Amino acid sequence: MLHHPLPLRLAKLAAVALLPMAALAFAQNAAVVNNKPISKQKVDDFVQALVAQGRPDTPELRAAVRDELIARELFSQEAEKKGLARNSEVQRELENDRQTIMIRALIRDYLKTHPVTDDEIKAEYDQLRKQVGDKEYRARHILVDSEAEAKQIIEQLKKGAKFEELAKKSKDTGSAKSGGDLDWNTPQTFVKEFSDALVKLDKGKVTDTPVKTQFGYHVIRLDDVREAAPPPLEQVRPQIKQELERRRVQQLQQDLRAKAKIE
Repeated sequence: MLHHPLPLRLAKLAAVALLPMAALAFAQNAAVVNNKPISKQKVDDFVQALVAQGRPDTPELRAAVRDELIARELFSQEAEKKGLARNSEVQRELENDRQTIMIRALIRDYLKTHPVTDDEIKAEYDQLRKQVGDKEYRARHILVDSEAEAKQIIEQLKKGAKFEELAKKSKDTGSAKSGGDLDWNTPQTFVKEFSDALVKLDKGKVTDTPVKTQFGYHVIRLDDVREAAPPPLEQVRPQIKQELERRRVQQLQQDLRAKAKIE
């Protein structure tokens, strides 16, 4: 019976032992380009970013992502061969990208260790509701350039002129088309002078004197008042959380600046 020489037998045994490792490496990679692996995790990350933008996670999308990553790797390898990584402009861009990535990582870490709590979101929601108030007003207005013109309009209204007809002359061309109608709003929607005059009116009444604002002179009529119906907390929770996180990061920046030596 013939036997393999010892070195050959050892080589075959080694090859067999390496098979599981090779299979594992293949399982972890989506592709290998000139011996440079592209991990399946990289494909997953790329796909997740596209899914976040509204793309469905499909086999076709994953195949397209794999092809894109292969193309990028080919371009990257060619750039390395040409020594472009040593180009000063490329180095500046790489440093800028590195800085951006590090900043994002810092912010993620900071928000993870300093998370916005449910109590904070609820408190901010309650504060916003308080600022908005509990009433909404439906008003009409006529905006003109001069106080004299506004007074003349008020006199015409007292004599029975129709507000909606006079509103056609308003400088506010948007509301002029609908008889001066401003739809339902909270007082905080308007500049202070306008809102102060609005909340003093009774339903169906017109301001006795022109209301001056930065936009000109207003004649205001209050058509109706109703209880405000703010959106439920769960509907605006993401926006409130985002705003509170923005304030967190802004405070971090201020703290770092205060401790830094800047010349």
